[in-house]
Amino acid sequence: MRTELRTEVADFTFHIWLDPLELAGVQGTVLFVRAPDHIRTWVRDRYSEHLLGAVRRAFRPDAAVEVVAADWQPDTEAPLPTSGRGDSQQLIAKYTFEQFVIGQGNRFAHAAALAVAEQPGHAYNPLFIHGRPGLGKTHLLHAIGNYICRHEAGLRVRYAPVEEFTTEFVRAVQARDMTAFKESFRAVDVLLLDDVQFLAEKVRTEEELFHTFNALRDSGKQLVMTSDRSPDELEDLEERLGERFGSGLVVSLERPDLQVRKAILEKRARLDDIHLDPALLEEIAARVSTSVRALEAALIQVVAYASLRDEPPTPELARRLLKRLAPPSITDPCSVSTIVQAAAAAFDLTPEQLLARDRRPAVSRARKVAMYLARELTSQSLPEIGRGFGGRDHSTVLSAVRSVDAEVHRDPELAMKVESLRKSLVTAP
Repeated sequence: MRTELRTEVADFTFHIWLDPLELAGVQGTVLFVRAPDHIRTWVRDRYSEHLLGAVRRAFRPDAAVEVVAADWQPDTEAPLPTSGRGDSQQLIAKYTFEQFVIGQGNRFAHAAALAVAEQPGHAYNPLFIHGRPGLGKTHLLHAIGNYICRHEAGLRVRYAPVEEFTTEFVRAVQARDMTAFKESFRAVDVLLLDDVQFLAEKVRTEEELFHTFNALRDSGKQLVMTSDRSPDELEDLEERLGERFGSGLVVSLERPDLQVRKAILEKRARLDDIHLDPALLEEIAARVSTSVRALEAALIQVVAYASLRDEPPTPELARRLLKRLAPPSITDPCSVSTIVQAAAAAFDLTPEQLLARDRRPAVSRARKVAMYLARELTSQSLPEIGRGFGGRDHSTVLSAVRSVDAEVHRDPELAMKVESLRKSLVTAP
């Protein structure tokens, strides 16, 4: 039942409201779920339908469920039900395209994922989605899988975090039997691999994924992968595997802007059937900007705190609570535009010259230094930095960062200039 519940609600909802629940006993077709006193009423009022659905799927279709006190004991002992379903390949039903809030920072990734779901093996193969944690990579993976299962019932879909791929591979090697492993990962029509950055330096696993990748793509099967970095940035990954990852379409997810963050909170509140003051949602959206995951966690913290204290969730409460529970993250010491202006002045150029398509060595070097510092001193992604430098792509920024990183180790004069510029930017009022 616990596995079923995890597929019904957001992770933060599960951990705060549903994870503390315990299966207390069974009487006939009724399952009794024990809840701590401080959350029992809230769970009964808000999550009864989720509990009932999970129980009926995991136990029996005519089951009923009751939420009982922590000291409740059954009249007669009965074995607790268990589900025979494993969850290693299970898609999370609530992660769909309909529930994904689209904004400027994720529009392209959403469109690419939907195209793959509509035409697996034909649209973009492979599709590589990268971005910082909590921005929706896993959501898009499951959305692809759910869409295909709903509209292309004959296709076999396999979702797995890369740790699962690694674990199953190691077990197969130890058992000296690769048949079941290859059947599990190669006899599929769509393979969805999450967090492939964790493959780094696992040489034998990388080699096996390389062959799995080739086998699937050569037979026209669809591959979709996610990572916290682009293929170019996975420096500890075997080069030929990184090249395979980047051989199709590479798309990024960026932090949501204020309007998108508000829309995410509004949708989350609707899904949880919670009526909240728009001013409260705006306050949370303004204070939490790092990721979708952090945004939803902040919402549930405020609502849970208000519920436990029997007071309404207000903007003032959010302001007070989030400052105490989740202080604002350290802001970037400077912006890309500030770095451009400072670097231009340091190299006797104008900002317009630095941003222009000028390949002269002196201008190119100043631009690379500025990109290097933008990567170090801001939280902007490579594509975001590229846009700040006249619309250049992420590979140009990455090349500049690597070039300056190498040069400062062999050119003391440049190292001193970069350090001086860094100090002036960090200490500027």
